[in-house]
Amino acid sequence: MQIKGETIIAASPETVWRALNDPDVLRQCIPGCESLEKVSDTEFKATVSTKIGPMQTRFNGAVTLTDLNPPHGYTISGSGSGGVAGSAKGGAKVRLEPIPEGTKLHWDVDAQVSGKLAQLGSRLIEGVAKMLSGQFFEKFATVVGTPATGAGESP
Repeated sequence: MQIKGETIIAASPETVWRALNDPDVLRQCIPGCESLEKVSDTEFKATVSTKIGPMQTRFNGAVTLTDLNPPHGYTISGSGSGGVAGSAKGGAKVRLEPIPEGTKLHWDVDAQVSGKLAQLGSRLIEGVAKMLSGQFFEKFATVVGTPATGAGESP
């Protein structure tokens, strides 16, 4: 499943970059985040609780940052286990573009689920993934800067 989108954040690319690497900011913005710990400059551990269709699931996972190009972007790779519900893995390319209003943040996510989660159907999973990413970026724009425009997603 692929999800692409962008949002404008009324802050400089340097400010947005620092926030994208700050566990306190990320913890506030990730829907259902119970814990987020920075293991190293390029690794995080997280526990996130979320409802996907009829299933309430807690994922324990790890995230690694690669292709770091401060303050222009990076690649995020991660995986998480939701116990009997299944697991999820994927990655995202994040790109920051300076614009007069602040920063345009672009994301391109590719994710896969397995186990019982995969049995729920791709439309449901994709809908939940789009909703959660939209919630994250809306909250992120509010925490980091005054949103210049709403988050947008392309099909």
